[in-house]
Amino acid sequence: MNEASALERPLADAGLGLAPTHDEAAAVPESLYAPRYRSLTIGAVALVALVAFEALAVTTAMPSVARALDGLALYALAFGGTLAASVVGMVAAGRWADARGPVAPLRQGIVWFALGLIAAGLAPSMGWLIAGRVVQGFGGGLISVALYVVVGRVYPAQLRVRIFAAFAAAWVVPAVVGPAISGAIVEHAGWRWVFLSVPIAAVLAAWLVLPSLRNLGPTAGGADADNDQRTRLLWALLTTASLLALHYGGQQRGWLAWAVLVPALAALALAASRLLPRGALRAARGLPTVVSLRGIGAGAFFLTEAYIPLLLSQQRSLSPTWAGLVLTLGAVGWSSGSWYRGRTAVAAAPQRFLQAGMAMVALGVIAIATLVWTQAPLALGVAGWIVAGLGMGLIYPTLSVLMLELSPPEQQGVNSSALHLGDAIFTATALAVGGSLFAALMTRSHTLAYLCGFAIALGLALSGLMLAARVRVNKTAV
Repeated sequence: MNEASALERPLADAGLGLAPTHDEAAAVPESLYAPRYRSLTIGAVALVALVAFEALAVTTAMPSVARALDGLALYALAFGGTLAASVVGMVAAGRWADARGPVAPLRQGIVWFALGLIAAGLAPSMGWLIAGRVVQGFGGGLISVALYVVVGRVYPAQLRVRIFAAFAAAWVVPAVVGPAISGAIVEHAGWRWVFLSVPIAAVLAAWLVLPSLRNLGPTAGGADADNDQRTRLLWALLTTASLLALHYGGQQRGWLAWAVLVPALAALALAASRLLPRGALRAARGLPTVVSLRGIGAGAFFLTEAYIPLLLSQQRSLSPTWAGLVLTLGAVGWSSGSWYRGRTAVAAAPQRFLQAGMAMVALGVIAIATLVWTQAPLALGVAGWIVAGLGMGLIYPTLSVLMLELSPPEQQGVNSSALHLGDAIFTATALAVGGSLFAALMTRSHTLAYLCGFAIALGLALSGLMLAARVRVNKTAV
């Protein structure tokens, strides 16, 4: 089946009304809030907003958490462990959604996401908190892929760039209030409530989105896609174990560090090559490059973001509330970039958006890196992080739509999983390597420790800028 016929294939009868025929294509509603999409759009955007709040709030609170639980050496693992566990959830959700429909993995994802947050909120030590974050990451992996499959199954091609832009725009309100609220909670109620308050909202989000998908079953031929599910899950488990081993090895010294790091890197490369599309690790043209760019952009941005609150609290003595405000502005930039991207659906070739986005991320990393010197104005770093957010707002919707453009309906779950896997694997690897160098250099120089991490992020952004031209689609517009 060629890509054009895949895009024109009618939507499955999902209890939302039959999809339009070819003759009715011109009548497809242009609004995400048309009657047949309204409840699903509201519920899905609410769920994304919840995940956004959690991500920004936890990032803001983590310096206080690490100090309270005496876990600064495991700081990066608190983020990387979540991403590593999400790999298993993403692999499971991709095949599961193709074979049985996206409802079950979405429901299970919300449950595990909430349970992980409760465990983290009640954690007596940093180890327990990381365990809760691992459970939360597994649930988040299920949620992220299941939502992408829902988009591919329910929304027509004309609306996909808009719903992905709406997902990114769902970060606006959490971005504005999330870090500030999180900082206030940490200062006045304690960091545990940053975790414990979110599960209640997760139940409400599930109540909004799941009824709209009640009759959304598997695609024709999708049931055959789970024949190698067990093998893929084993590769996913190896990926997760390898990423966790990278974090552990980075905390060791001497021969023990090398004895852990070298096998972990080899196992990670092998497992990633089995989970990602063929050619993704070498950025082959087409879908492999789409997956690679998602991971490269995410790795550059989130590695930098993870250390912004710590940098501002240690080097600039800012409170959690004020440090979180910088994350707020970056997320607003991301949402603004996505808003712009959603209104230029028939403008330029996709690689132009990707090149502009990667260049903006690179500039943002450089601006944040200058803040390690106290003489550098704080406003420079803040402005740079807004620019980086704008770049990510251009990158993510473009890559998401490209993935669906290059995927026949019966493979949208697998390819959605691959897109998120690239995101998680690249970011978790960047956090592991950056966190290891950070821990090793902190005893020598705080400035050097931060700069090494930012150098890795900058290298990723520049490599993404060079690879963006390798994106290839049949259509001239996305």
